[in-house]
Amino acid sequence: MQVLHYPTIKTVLLVEEILKEAKEPLSRYELLKRAGNKIMRPTLDVIIEYLEKRFMVLDTPKGIIWAYVPKDKMKRLMDASAEV
Repeated sequence: MQVLHYPTIKTVLLVEEILKEAKEPLSRYELLKRAGNKIMRPTLDVIIEYLEKRFMVLDTPKGIIWAYVPKDKMKRLMDASAEV
């Protein structure tokens, strides 16, 4: 992917916040709309690729969903689960 414009940290955080608050998977179009059209589509693609490589989002056929679970929360979930 040839990148014409790299996103700022502010833009990455904006996309993260939109995805965290979403109750269902969001299309790229819906993400752009919720960001107030402040992001160009190629820049959004770079952000999604970045978040996907870090296992923070999943890009599914139904849309993009937030998948990140903080380490401390994951530990609590593992401690509370039944042992196999």
